[in-house]
Amino acid sequence: MKDVALKAGVSQSTVSFVLNGLEDMRISRETRKRVMEAVEELGYRPREAGRPPKAAGAGVIGLMFDEIATSPFAAISIEGVQEAAWKASVIVEVVMTGGDTEYETEVLKKWSGDNAIGVIYGSILTRELTAPEGLGRHRAVLLNCNDAERRYTSVVPAERRGGEVATATLISEGHQRIAFISGEPWMEASDQRMEGYERALRAARIPVDPSLIVEGNFLPSGGRAATLKLMQEGRKPDAILCANDLTAVGCYEALKELGEMPGETVAVMGYDDQEIAQHLSPALSTVLLPHREMGQWCVEQLLSEDLASIQERMECPLVLRRSHQTLRSQ
Repeated sequence: MKDVALKAGVSQSTVSFVLNGLEDMRISRETRKRVMEAVEELGYRPREAGRPPKAAGAGVIGLMFDEIATSPFAAISIEGVQEAAWKASVIVEVVMTGGDTEYETEVLKKWSGDNAIGVIYGSILTRELTAPEGLGRHRAVLLNCNDAERRYTSVVPAERRGGEVATATLISEGHQRIAFISGEPWMEASDQRMEGYERALRAARIPVDPSLIVEGNFLPSGGRAATLKLMQEGRKPDAILCANDLTAVGCYEALKELGEMPGETVAVMGYDDQEIAQHLSPALSTVLLPHREMGQWCVEQLLSEDLASIQERMECPLVLRRSHQTLRSQ
């Protein structure tokens, strides 16, 4: 749907409204035509699980998030959970608790009925956590988090591997001085992405240069400030790996302020494939966080006969566009 929206030059919401035939929305005939032409040209087919099947009611899966922030990842996870559940005629109930233990306890009691299949407990940030006490009375899976005692089946992104593959791709383009802009130090995902970055450098026998590692904050402001610092250090980097895509937005801004061109004079790689990545100029090469797939995986585990204690790390595939290259590497 994102591809259709980009092709038609409209928002993803507009595509959704057109495809669902909502005639009461004030969308012009010309816009509807552009959307349908893009659908036809790209061969787009809506996902099978667009709505609950008529026979829905075989059970309920509870999906509990500590937070649902402004990032799209919780919504993507919810979609993945719903798609997999609806195929099995299972309804999903979603709550956001804000980490309130009393509220979590009461919701978990509610989900103890005869039609309860299990509970997915999700975290907006990839992290190790202490699971709610009442979770142990349910068939349960942890989404985007794990517990220190490894009592529960869990799934998280393979962040180290993602950082390693992203860096190795930059190396394969001929870049040697590769910088890394991190998130804040307490962010587990940022640390693991940096570990992957360092691992790839060592595998290529490129020394890890501390002057090429600068702290950011997962926001454009941090990406801009870190890039300006990197470019003042003397020899500019050949490429910059950003710990997330919003950092890369700030990195682009700083490079352009300095007269540099992302994807031409300095390569840039993002991480997490937010929608903005494809709209930057040049389009941002990045690493996909598999939140939809992780949500689907959690449902599959709950619906399986034997819920084993598995700690899954799901692959983060590369999404290569243009920015990871420079004119020299092409």
